Amino acid sequence: METTDSVRNAFDLTGRVAVVTGAGSGIGRTTAEVLAAVGATVYCADVRRDAAKETAAAINAEQAGGTAVAATVDVSDAGQVSAVVGQAVDTHGHLDVMCNIAGTMVDGPILDLSAADLDTVLSVNLKGVLHGCQAAGRVMVAQGGGSIVNMSSTAALAPADNVGAYAITKAGVLQLTRTLALEVGRKGVRVNAVAPGFVPTNMTSRYYRRPDGTIDEDMMEAVLKPMAKFAPLRRVGATTDIAYCVLYLASDASSFVTGQCLSPNGGMTM
Repeated sequence: METTDSVRNAFDLTGRVAVVTGAGSGIGRTTAEVLAAVGATVYCADVRRDAAKETAAAINAEQAGGTAVAATVDVSDAGQVSAVVGQAVDTHGHLDVMCNIAGTMVDGPILDLSAADLDTVLSVNLKGVLHGCQAAGRVMVAQGGGSIVNMSSTAALAPADNVGAYAITKAGVLQLTRTLALEVGRKGVRVNAVAPGFVPTNMTSRYYRRPDGTIDEDMMEAVLKPMAKFAPLRRVGATTDIAYCVLYLASDASSFVTGQCLSPNGGMTM
């Protein structure tokens, strides 16, 4: 019989260690907060040093659940990703969760896509996830278990204008996730993906952010209102919607789930 304790314990990450890339803002930051809130020690990795420190400081100031450590990491550099994973393992003796969330965007039609822009999104969105999978996967295979969660996108599930380069990389993440899940499953390592729909974050705010960095509220409404209208749930996402999906995949609640893609998108794709 399932009880209050057994259900809570299924999501409890007390004593576990997680690395979250892209933790300086948006989905990455909320994910770090959620994992820490249920007991994990979270390495908050971001290419922006100050942003990583801000996330970790906020988590530690809360003084509830787990703790956080800031790390400056450019995921396009495999050595830097390996270093933060190594730091976590050297300090705690294990790595239980790896969340590959860091990402970047280049807008524009496929016919105008330059080699330089393609390289930019590939280096972060696909290679960066690969680097995280490799560094964490080697540790988890050796220790006999762990959960890797990769961030894809609804853009990988349905085409949209002017985000082709981004969609290409996120589709690659899905296939990377499935292939790695097949290869490491027998070692007790689970690999899954989350493919969010539209969520207001620093990345998506490019549609309604002024050149000086401030938000144009009228433009924001003009962008978000149609997004909400066409979703069956009639709203856009929030970073918490995505972070709780990550928590499920990171926790024992999903112990029989691997090679899968959860797509919290309000029903935009089914």
